[in-house]
Amino acid sequence: MQAKRSLISLSVILALGLSTVGCSDNNGNDNNDAQASEQQDKGVAVPPDALEQEYVVESPVGERIDPYYWLRDDERTDPDVLAYLEEENEYYDEYRSDYQELTERLEDELIGRIKQDDASVPYTKGDYQYYTRYEEGKEYPIHARKPVAGGEEQILLDVNELAEGHDYYNAVNLTISPSQNLLAFMVDTNGRRQYELWIKDLSRGELQQQQLSGLSSSIAWAADSSSVFVIENDPQTLLSTQVLKHQLGADADQAEPIYKETDSSFYMWLSNSKDEQFVKIQMSSTVADELRILDTTQSDAELTVFAPRERGVQYSAEHLDDRWIIRTDWNAPNFKLMQVADDAVGDKDRWQSLIDADDEVFIQSFVAFDNYLAINERSDGLRRIRVMPWDDLQQQHYIESEEVPFVTSFERNVEQNTNTLRYSYSSLKTPATIYAYNMDSGERELLKQTEILGDFDSSDYRTKRVWATADDGTKIPVSLLFRSDFEQDGTAPLYQYAYGSYGSSSDPSFRSTVLSLVDRGFVYAIAHVRGGQEMGRQWYEEGKLLNKKNTFTDFIDVTEHLVDKGYAHPDKVFAMGGSAGGLLMGAVANMAPELYRGMVARVPFVDVVTTMLDESIPLTTNEFDEWGNPKQKAYYDYMLSYSPYDNVKAQDYPALMVTTGLHDSQVQYFEPAKWVAKLRDVKTDNNPLVFSTNMEAGHGGSSGRFSRLREVAEEYAFILDLLDR
Repeated sequence: MQAKRSLISLSVILALGLSTVGCSDNNGNDNNDAQASEQQDKGVAVPPDALEQEYVVESPVGERIDPYYWLRDDERTDPDVLAYLEEENEYYDEYRSDYQELTERLEDELIGRIKQDDASVPYTKGDYQYYTRYEEGKEYPIHARKPVAGGEEQILLDVNELAEGHDYYNAVNLTISPSQNLLAFMVDTNGRRQYELWIKDLSRGELQQQQLSGLSSSIAWAADSSSVFVIENDPQTLLSTQVLKHQLGADADQAEPIYKETDSSFYMWLSNSKDEQFVKIQMSSTVADELRILDTTQSDAELTVFAPRERGVQYSAEHLDDRWIIRTDWNAPNFKLMQVADDAVGDKDRWQSLIDADDEVFIQSFVAFDNYLAINERSDGLRRIRVMPWDDLQQQHYIESEEVPFVTSFERNVEQNTNTLRYSYSSLKTPATIYAYNMDSGERELLKQTEILGDFDSSDYRTKRVWATADDGTKIPVSLLFRSDFEQDGTAPLYQYAYGSYGSSSDPSFRSTVLSLVDRGFVYAIAHVRGGQEMGRQWYEEGKLLNKKNTFTDFIDVTEHLVDKGYAHPDKVFAMGGSAGGLLMGAVANMAPELYRGMVARVPFVDVVTTMLDESIPLTTNEFDEWGNPKQKAYYDYMLSYSPYDNVKAQDYPALMVTTGLHDSQVQYFEPAKWVAKLRDVKTDNNPLVFSTNMEAGHGGSSGRFSRLREVAEEYAFILDLLDR
């Protein structure tokens, strides 16, 4: 992509001593100027007014004017850009000061439901039981283990200690060596998801940074525990580029490249096979996969292609005894399971069928045990677990569930030589409940249910699955949560959530935070719109590329259905989405603003065309098969027709709360910044529009558990304050 500035450049403006914010842009927006003047006269805070500066974004199929392009600063150091973001933060602080007490009350409420000294259910690996626990009042987890034979706790990592002095600290992917004497993990200290490798010698308690940085978070160990495998990212695009083998104790610059990926549409991920015999390098694009394996138990082993990549064929595999179990969509859109012997790896035509594809059942994942095969699948929009013995796969059965809607999913099942399956059960009113399921007898043992403090009682709530009809006749599943005393009389406020991209499904699992809205009379709705995979692979295909608008119209149709059926008052509807779900919010705000009292868009992907034209921006090249390549006219025109930033127009919008992180690597901060600036200049209403930038974090927001809850409290306070106006 090439771009060119107009004759009046930013440097000229600065030389003249003009501010880039708070000055008149002479764009003829008399309504906005009059509103600002009126607010100033009343002593009310005036929102920032970003300067418009003509900038032409060029592409092979068209040019567009982007007046706020100057807000992009890849280095995050431009004083004028930072000043604008700070002004927006100050305006938001002023706005929310009116309901600060409500925010604090909500924060106390959210934190008050958490058992602060909680711990996970231990899982056994080798000679130890591993678990994670929290201590009261502390933001971060403590990772620990105890010997299976009995003995004292050994702390692997106290993240609270490591995070001292950091505004943001995230230690991820803790990976124990096969010897169980070493711990490898990745650290991110600004939220940009570019990691540094650390190793801890558990026998001596020594912690060492390995001087390897700019990495993805994945790690794999060699079988002899003498080296680790990591993935290096491109410093500009942040795409994974090459796999390095790092010998412990060696200098970082001696790390050996063992594989380099040249196709920028593929991501890479590293892991060990469950039996720890192999290192697996998984390469994935939106529509194709390739797996390469290395048997690290053999000193002379070479990296082997499991099956060559082929457009339209996705697959992954797990090793069991002398064979591989494969999940693939090869001639099976909803996926099927196959197998191949160790000595037949490399030839897809030698794969053998295990579980055939089913048009009504989407295979999400599987766990292969010595004696059993367990499948986590989706049917009727619900996530179930199917179990079958290897000696007779026809003798299959499902783990029963008590509610609809519900979610069952696999817990950590690290051992293959067991007949016990661990799984989690949850619903919108049932906290996550972990069971140990005996696959021989069908009996299950309750290991733990997440404890919700305060006066929580699941019988005080009801869940329901309803179906809304889209304009094209498609039935859209919707999961609802409300109080038991709720009356379907059209008076309740509604909080509607959706995501709807990348085939990522929004499961109706328990969230203690949303109780703060439901207990105040809200109906909580998850709209399972197309673009996810709740109803199978076709559900995803119908919400991507040139079908993307289905995601937006589905969301609107769900809102209209819930209002029409008396689940919500038409003037009390609120919507929320983040990232690609923020794109959904932006598109819906343009298409049907009159349906919503307010919207929350977290780290929203709203500048679709400009971002997808720029291959230097992280994620772009990998996502051409998700959104389309705008260098092709058909995709350019279609994306331009729904891109939220490009479709802002002079109309009334709902109240909007928009958030971002300065160091966001998934959706760059300047997308929502530009969107907000344009909305301020174009919209015709007086509804609140606030924009908050976390100056120390990235896509996931704050790193601490309490600071994350503070962000939720701010969102809910914004909504509740609007409801009371």
